[in-house]
Amino acid sequence: MQNEITTNDDLLDDRGRLKERGFSKKPLLNYNPEKIAVYPFKTLNRLRLKEWDYYGITTSDFFFSATVSNLGYAGMVFIYYVDFHDQTCVERSIITPWGKDCILPRSSESGNIEFKGEGVRVSFLRRSDHREIMVAWKDFYQGSEITADLTVHQPDRIESIVMSTPIGRKRFYYNQKINCMPTEGTIRLGKRVYTLDRKSALTTLDWGRGVWEYSSYWNWASASGFLRDGRSIGLNLGTGFGDLSHATENCFFINGKMTKLDRVEFLYDSSNYMRQWFFPSNDGKLNLTFTPFLERVARSNLLVIRSEVHQMFGRYDGYVVTDAKEKIAVKGLVGWAEEHHARW
Repeated sequence: MQNEITTNDDLLDDRGRLKERGFSKKPLLNYNPEKIAVYPFKTLNRLRLKEWDYYGITTSDFFFSATVSNLGYAGMVFIYYVDFHDQTCVERSIITPWGKDCILPRSSESGNIEFKGEGVRVSFLRRSDHREIMVAWKDFYQGSEITADLTVHQPDRIESIVMSTPIGRKRFYYNQKINCMPTEGTIRLGKRVYTLDRKSALTTLDWGRGVWEYSSYWNWASASGFLRDGRSIGLNLGTGFGDLSHATENCFFINGKMTKLDRVEFLYDSSNYMRQWFFPSNDGKLNLTFTPFLERVARSNLLVIRSEVHQMFGRYDGYVVTDAKEKIAVKGLVGWAEEHHARW
């Protein structure tokens, strides 16, 4: 059932339907939203389109995330910082009508995003072998400003998971997730200064474009860290959206090399997200236990847009098995697992 896309083509045909369904290890399909045909009027199609670039930087001490998104009838920019030691999470967001000033490029491999609002500036710049993240947000926390100036390295050897997923007949989700990109630079929050280096900080990119059902639900689990022998390990698991009969997004990466997984169950207690989560795969290549240590809850209610996410930060333990039959122990890998409901 894991159909791998191996040739270049347009994403959508003249009827607005996916030309290919499945996964690839790099972007091969040309995102062409002008072909969307959910409604007969182009303006309505544009209002239903959801686009975002989400960056998450993981260290042993904290997690920092920056996102620029365009939800058709609204633009949303948000930043959050999670301190693992203090068990605190600080989050700020800004919303613009009709996606104003939230212009996102068609490709994850080229193009820049530059948002400027009152007291807020967020830039995502794509270079030949790296990305640059620059953030300046006044009055972010207790009157203090947060700034970030980060270089995210993306060597050619790093593989990713790219999904072309149908949602009904004319809706779709086109997505790329890149784990374990080495990161360096500085983050300043008030008087605190955090210096990041490539051996201790790794970035995950969630690049998403698509037309979803108004009422949507999904689970996502992710991690980017290091094994005890120094190799990087990335994890990406997901379920709950679209027709996954052609492929799942489940996979892991060792030093940038992907091992594709089949089905992975998300076993958890939705009445108490702080209890352990369990992730067994049906192909025997992954069996992990996730022990949360912090819960981030983010809710929004903007009339037509409603969202609630429970993002748990914690540690993964268990094992993975590569395509080369190497069984690798996973111990204390910091990452997250989430449940997300959206009406958008």
